[in-house]
Amino acid sequence: MVSSKFKQDKRLETKAAVLSMVCWVRTLLFISVLVPAFVECRIRHYHFNVVVKNETKLCSTKPIVTVNGKFPGQTLYAREGDNVLVRLTNHVQYNVTIHWHGVRQLRTGWSDGPAYITQCPIQPGQNFLYNFTLTGQRGTLLWHAHISWLRSTVHGAIVILPKKGVPYPFPKPYKEKVIVLGEWWKADTEAVVNQAMQTGLPPNISDAHTINGHPGPVPNCSSDDAYTLHVETGKTYLLRVINAALNDELFFKIANHNLTVVEVDACYTKPLETDTLFLGPGQTTTALLKADQGIGKYLIAISPFMDTVVAVDNLTGMGYLRYNHTLAFTPTTFVPIPSVNATPLTSVFSDSLRSLNSKQYLANVPLTIDHSLFFTIGVGINPCATCFNGSRAVAAINNVSFVMPTTAILQAHYYGINGVFTDDFPAKPAIPFNYTGTPPSGIQTMNGTKVYRLAYNSTVQLVIQGNTIVAPESHPTHLHGSNFFVVGRGVGNFDPDKDPLKFNLVDPVERNTVSVPTAGWTAIRFRADNPGIWFFHCHLEVHTTWGLKMAFLVENGKGPNESIEPPPSDLPKC
Repeated sequence: MVSSKFKQDKRLETKAAVLSMVCWVRTLLFISVLVPAFVECRIRHYHFNVVVKNETKLCSTKPIVTVNGKFPGQTLYAREGDNVLVRLTNHVQYNVTIHWHGVRQLRTGWSDGPAYITQCPIQPGQNFLYNFTLTGQRGTLLWHAHISWLRSTVHGAIVILPKKGVPYPFPKPYKEKVIVLGEWWKADTEAVVNQAMQTGLPPNISDAHTINGHPGPVPNCSSDDAYTLHVETGKTYLLRVINAALNDELFFKIANHNLTVVEVDACYTKPLETDTLFLGPGQTTTALLKADQGIGKYLIAISPFMDTVVAVDNLTGMGYLRYNHTLAFTPTTFVPIPSVNATPLTSVFSDSLRSLNSKQYLANVPLTIDHSLFFTIGVGINPCATCFNGSRAVAAINNVSFVMPTTAILQAHYYGINGVFTDDFPAKPAIPFNYTGTPPSGIQTMNGTKVYRLAYNSTVQLVIQGNTIVAPESHPTHLHGSNFFVVGRGVGNFDPDKDPLKFNLVDPVERNTVSVPTAGWTAIRFRADNPGIWFFHCHLEVHTTWGLKMAFLVENGKGPNESIEPPPSDLPKC
């Protein structure tokens, strides 16, 4: 018997197919007149089947959860303005959702993906049709599972090309290459996180880093499972680099080659020449690579960054850049690896990024602020009678450790369901303290499912302040539903009198994920012009699991064009 949800999916897909055919016929008949109509109604179809497959890495084999049997998953290609339909069918034992990381989801929050925030998860044997339009965006993003730790293997790239006829604001490359960076555990990552939650201890670190799924040569394994980037002398390549790791910020280098950054998080930047990229989990960096060295084989290296006492997988992932006509057994040209605690390198890279801010791609930084927020973030310890040491690690924002509800918050908001969340998330810490100094004693986090309410089109300045209650640590932090401008960053405690005087309000970099420096702060600004419920959290999966997360509730504006769309009829049920 065919389920009603399956019939609904097929009706939507059939309707999309008819629309695509109509657009194609109209283009053939009226190409000179209806090009805009063709662009506006372009529809991209994808089928994501979530399945288990056996994968061998580090000389051992384990079953992993994948999309369509691929690790990393397939790249989703589209153009700015396209309507994207992704039918996801869950064939595994776990509940699943997919988040389209960095896609703004204007008024389509139902397709954003974080489990129990905007949707209930897709249960085993069920399916759901994600339906969204890529409005005003172009560049490199990623998609990944957004429930438990499934994104360790359920992830892939999103490439949003400019509209037809619109050139890149940089020299056209000879070819484009997608490079997805990840982490690999020999163990089942679901078992890793479950064990950590039961014991209250930090989870085991990964066993390797990967480049497009390949770790390269590693100790105690004879297999050289390495990614190779083939290039032709004198040509320029566009590298779309994505950090899909769970818990590690990463450096990316190619021996003897410089890179010119032209875009981050699907936002164009002023060209920035560097020999090292720095990406936190969830961040993307698109850079031009000129194949201007002698014929040979050059090391590609990804290595972790950690400038505090927290354990990290310190194994370097290795691949190769190989020029055409390079002879077999040519020795590899190596590259110096940044030290694991190379804080100055991360600061220089982050501070050097600037929005393109051209006539066509303006940096519309909010200059007046309606909500001035101060969030202190970090890790703490709470009592736990059943845990290993009588305590468990937790994480919190403004001393609130987020509790995941059992009903999706967006559904509760849309239908007026009481008891799921409260809208009293604190705009600042209830008790100010020396955030980066000696930790105060006796601070235990409170638990709650709290959101912060924003009126439609209001402007927000948010200072994210790292704290040292347990240990200082860098936090790559992600906002769903909006891009933001990084107007300032620094080490130590934010000074509300002096530091805003140094804010860049002209051409700050625009992003969706930003690293808050260890024992430091980052200031961002954004406009709340997208109604719905939008998750805000640390993109280190361990910290998200521990509760370093909250959500913004953006109210509807005036009329349907400023209001969230009604939920789809096939929205999963909890």
